[in-house]
Amino acid sequence: MTLSQTYEIIRPEFRDLIHTNVGLSRISAGHIWTEGPVWFPAHNLLLFSDIPNARICQWTPDGGVSVYRQHSDYANGNTRDPMGRLVTCHHGTRSVIRTEHDGSRSVIADRHAGKRLNSPNDVVVRQDGSIWFSDPTYGILSDLEGYKAEPEQDGSFVYRVDPNSFEITAVTKSFVQPNGLAFSKDETRLFIAESGSSHDPSVPSVLRVFDVGEDGTLANGAEFCEIDNGLPDGLRVDRHDNIWCSAADGVHVFSPDGDLLGKIRVPETVANLTFGGARGNVLFITASTSVYSIFVNSAGARP
Repeated sequence: MTLSQTYEIIRPEFRDLIHTNVGLSRISAGHIWTEGPVWFPAHNLLLFSDIPNARICQWTPDGGVSVYRQHSDYANGNTRDPMGRLVTCHHGTRSVIRTEHDGSRSVIADRHAGKRLNSPNDVVVRQDGSIWFSDPTYGILSDLEGYKAEPEQDGSFVYRVDPNSFEITAVTKSFVQPNGLAFSKDETRLFIAESGSSHDPSVPSVLRVFDVGEDGTLANGAEFCEIDNGLPDGLRVDRHDNIWCSAADGVHVFSPDGDLLGKIRVPETVANLTFGGARGNVLFITASTSVYSIFVNSAGARP
C-alpha cells in the first residue's frame, strides 16, 4: 500500500491529525484474529489478544513480539485501570479479570442476576475506578473464540461494575450486539459500537452515544455516526475528542459532532486500536492476522 493509498481525506481537518508522509508498519503477523490492544507506558509495552490461539502477546520497540500469556482463556478486550493494572475480557471463562501487580488475578465479573455472562468483549475503566464492559454472544456462538453454549442472559447488554461495592449493573439493554466502548475526554459521554450486523444485515452499523450521569447511569442515547464499510468494533477517543473507530477498510476518524473526517486505510479488517508509544502519538491497530502501527498527529484522550 502506497502513501497515497493509506489516507482518504474527506474533510481538511483530517490533515491536522495525520502525517501524509508516514505509512503503516506491520509490527506483527501470523495470527488468526487480533484484538484488545493496550499500551503500558511504564514498560514501553503493547499487549494484544490473539483470540482463537488463546494467547495474549506483547510487543516492545526493541524486543519485538513474544507471548505474554499462553493460556488466556480466549482473551478479547484489554484495558489499563488508573492504577496501571491489566483488565481483560475472557470468552472462555465468560468473565472480566484484573491482573494485579503481583501477577495474581481477580474476578471482577462473571455473573449478572445469578446467571453466567455471555462472553465479555470490550472493557474500559473510568477515572473513578468503575469498570464498564460489553457482553455480546460472540464467544459462545462457536468453539473458535471460546466454547459454544446457550446464553443465560436475556440479551446482550453493557454493564458497569461499581468501584466500591463491585455491584454489577446493566446500564443499557438497547443493543443487539454491543461491542467497543470509549469515554469522551471529560468522561461525560460514552460511545458504544453496535456490531449486530455481523449476523443480521438489518441491524445498522453505528456508534451510539450516551450521557453519563454522576451516579453511573446512562441517558439520552442517540445515534452518533454510521460506519459505511463493514461494522464498528473497537474505538478510541483522542485528546481533541475525535473518535477513531475500526471498520472493514481501516480506521475511520469522526469529529466530536459525528462528521467523518477521513480514513486510514488498512489492508486487513480492523478489529481494534489504541494510542501509545513514547509520546502517545503512535496508533496501534489490530487487524485480522496482523498488528500495525502508524505515527499520527494526535494522542489518546488520557495521557
